[in-house]
Amino acid sequence: MSVQRVGIVVHGGRPAAVAAAGVVQRWCERQEVGCVAIDVWNQDEQRRDAREEVDAAGGPDLIVTLGGDGTFLRGARLAAQNDALVLGVDLGTLGFLTEVPADDVARALDAVHRGRVTVETRLMLTMRASRPLALPEGMDALLHYGRGPALPPPLVRPECAVALDWGVALNLTALNDIVLEKLARDRQVSLGVYLAGRLLASYSADAVLVATPTGSTAYSFAAGGPVISPAADAIVFTPVAPHMTFNRSVVAAPDEAVAVRVLGHSGRAAVSVDGQLRGVLEPGDWIGVYAAPRRLRVVRLGPTDFYGRLRERMRLTDAPAADDPGVTPLWPHTTPAPDDLAHLRLPPLPVDAD
Repeated sequence: MSVQRVGIVVHGGRPAAVAAAGVVQRWCERQEVGCVAIDVWNQDEQRRDAREEVDAAGGPDLIVTLGGDGTFLRGARLAAQNDALVLGVDLGTLGFLTEVPADDVARALDAVHRGRVTVETRLMLTMRASRPLALPEGMDALLHYGRGPALPPPLVRPECAVALDWGVALNLTALNDIVLEKLARDRQVSLGVYLAGRLLASYSADAVLVATPTGSTAYSFAAGGPVISPAADAIVFTPVAPHMTFNRSVVAAPDEAVAVRVLGHSGRAAVSVDGQLRGVLEPGDWIGVYAAPRRLRVVRLGPTDFYGRLRERMRLTDAPAADDPGVTPLWPHTTPAPDDLAHLRLPPLPVDAD
């Protein structure tokens, strides 16, 4: 798994992230590995489409992100274009996605270069739409207020068939979620939601979102959706502040698309992908969200303790009813699991166990 070229995605507003980027660059120099900064922008620059960004960077086979989960999502957008590995260096505050502490960057790169890592795959989303996405004129000032420059409208995938009934396939992926939300503060959007090709319900809501298991702990969780293990294959639909009795999430199979149509009496709806505004839909427009053909390949230095991270990030040990603040496992892992439990995902045995 030797690395040929590294792309670095840096949170430029954090000095620790900039310093860690220097560690990555020096490691690449020692190993004679190509290294390039990727997705570099400031408030006055126009960002590039993911395909253009990756091509300009020479097609890196490893993307290293230095920041929090937002920076990781930037790197995932690029890695998905090239089927590259992505390694997240943790410099955030409430991260579920990043893996490596800043002090361990060089050691992590050594492990990747020698093939001594675990590669975890994550389901991603992509979409078709009734027409190519675009932003109306006059929205630039809104987008630049308090945030970085917007991504350009997603390109149409030329290799995918275009037909009136099936819409156009867009060259984008989402690791967390795809959201349709209202544009006007005083007006909800009215949306028809279809699962597996059949109408589920019509919603008047602030937003509706389609999330991956990875994204179940992000916006979907804040809207009351379920927490789903990232090892699961599922697509989660969650309405946000709907004006109806049925306000529950629906967990669909990975081969069941979730389609959303803007109804005729609705206002316009914004389309956001992993928190980035990518277009605006008019009444009558629709999008179809489904599992992307490729999965994101995430570098892990060892087994991922998702539930331990959930316990820590959500401060579940602070609950008044927690009479055992420790992390003693249900089953003591000092001997190999019995045959009827051997197929389960369990913590590894201690290194000194027989």
